[in-house]
Amino acid sequence: MNSINLKSLPQQEIPIQFDVLVVGAGAAGLYAALCLPDWYQVGLITKDTLPLSASDWAQGGIAAAIDPTDSSLLHIEDTMRAGAGLCDKEAVQFLVEEAASCIDSLVDMGVAFDRKGTYLALTLEAAHSRPRVLHAADTTGRAMVSTLTEQVLRRQNIQIISQAFALSLWLNPETGECQGICLVYQNQISWIRAGAVVLATGGGGQVFAQTTNPSVSTGDGVAIAWRAGAILRDLEFVQFHPTALTKPGAPRFLISEAVRGEGAHLVDSQGRRFAFDYHPAGELAPRDVVSRAIFSHLQQIAADPATGHVFLDLRPIPQEKIRHRFPNIIQVCQRWGIDVFHEPIPVAPAAHYWMGGVASDLMNRTSIPGLYAIGETASTGVHGANRLASNSLLECLVFGAQLAHLKSSQKQEGKTRKAQTARMQDETIQEKPDSGSMGELSPLTLSHPSSFICDSTERDKIEALRQELPRLVWQSAGICRSQEVLENAIAQIEVWQQEFAALSLSQYLMNLIPGQRASFDLPDADQQLRTWGETHNLLDVAYLILKSAAFRTESRGGHYRTDFSQTSPSWQVHTLVQHQHWWKSPPLQN
Repeated sequence: MNSINLKSLPQQEIPIQFDVLVVGAGAAGLYAALCLPDWYQVGLITKDTLPLSASDWAQGGIAAAIDPTDSSLLHIEDTMRAGAGLCDKEAVQFLVEEAASCIDSLVDMGVAFDRKGTYLALTLEAAHSRPRVLHAADTTGRAMVSTLTEQVLRRQNIQIISQAFALSLWLNPETGECQGICLVYQNQISWIRAGAVVLATGGGGQVFAQTTNPSVSTGDGVAIAWRAGAILRDLEFVQFHPTALTKPGAPRFLISEAVRGEGAHLVDSQGRRFAFDYHPAGELAPRDVVSRAIFSHLQQIAADPATGHVFLDLRPIPQEKIRHRFPNIIQVCQRWGIDVFHEPIPVAPAAHYWMGGVASDLMNRTSIPGLYAIGETASTGVHGANRLASNSLLECLVFGAQLAHLKSSQKQEGKTRKAQTARMQDETIQEKPDSGSMGELSPLTLSHPSSFICDSTERDKIEALRQELPRLVWQSAGICRSQEVLENAIAQIEVWQQEFAALSLSQYLMNLIPGQRASFDLPDADQQLRTWGETHNLLDVAYLILKSAAFRTESRGGHYRTDFSQTSPSWQVHTLVQHQHWWKSPPLQN
């Protein structure tokens, strides 16, 4: 998709304060910005240009129980079942019951969902008991994000700061409240104040060597929230999509679940539908089951873990339906020499969606006052241990809409903060806060910090980390995990973290005085600073996923341990993390 001409602010015009800062401009960030009261001055920060986000890549659709033969109760049951005992029922009920109004909102904005006559067309996807997934051909995310972007560009109260990178949160040292962010923008480091900060940075798929996520998905929101002391939840649960295009040189392009829902067969090189060996629903079993079935089958035939694949055969679907429903898949496959009408598509699992994130409530509030999290960055409780297909875009909308009530939720914060923290935390943790995460505005400006920019040796070190880290995480915390492998990987990550912290640029940026501004006079300073920041975040995200996976000694949903292959009733709890402390939530009653 071509980039959109944005209302980017010239460097000298960035305000030093907004009412609300939204960090991230996928579906969650865009919709949240639109739902905020229009009397707020909103800053919308995006690392690239607006259309580049995982939401824009979403193919399948949006789940909503709007058909007369469907019901909210069935949608709730399907979501809870997929979540493997870790969904919060109140959150799921809220998600499902608010779905119809959010769909109406998108239709009113002009999202062109497919129709069957005068009715919205609905398709079946894996683990849904009814056809309830709305779609716009096979580019639903793109249709939705394009429409939301157009709406944002019309709003006078929303200012877009594109090609900017959030380095850290800015906390008030006396109250602990989030009062803004530290931002890299146009070769400068600035500190921008805000009455509220909303993290909507998406997931962290780039921490895995095989992922369907775009290059911007580096776990930024989760990492900066963790370093600021926010409570995180269920970080071990990663969904691996079973069917990503697997061909040398090609990106891991996701072949939508809807393809199997419409009748495509998952077969091996002999044409056998092997998924039925693992689950009675075959290729329509939950994603984690199908991913493990493919992984296990490839192990049996001793396939190369980097290039091994099975096949997705679309030929059982009528050709006219393929042309109507999946034009983008046809086009991408043609680009890589695959004719879906005459041959199956080579596919294998890839990291797709992170169920864990920053712990947040139904009003998107985190454990840090003034900090909110939405979309894949958040852990709201709706996905549990395994997300139901097409509930992710729905979550972006339903929880983004809650920011329309931001004023009232801010008033409630003082009353609810103690109760929320007591529920999530079983002890007080006194630790040194992350450098650069809190403080009052300092007038000090460093105009010559460019000497700290990495030399060629340090650049090579960062580049090597970006190559080696995803391979390590894929091998150790991919579809199948075990204690020894996890512990070895954690030890390696800790070594890399120490080496990274010793870099000259790290020494400078990790010790910035809060409020201290800096200007860099090198033409590629923005890119170097962003690469440094993303690498910092990926190292922390890798550490958090690995430690959480080692902590949970059972298998459940998107987390599978070969050494603890069964689901344990004693682990029907959330994994909670703050700083270096991991603990269990009280048992869930589902």
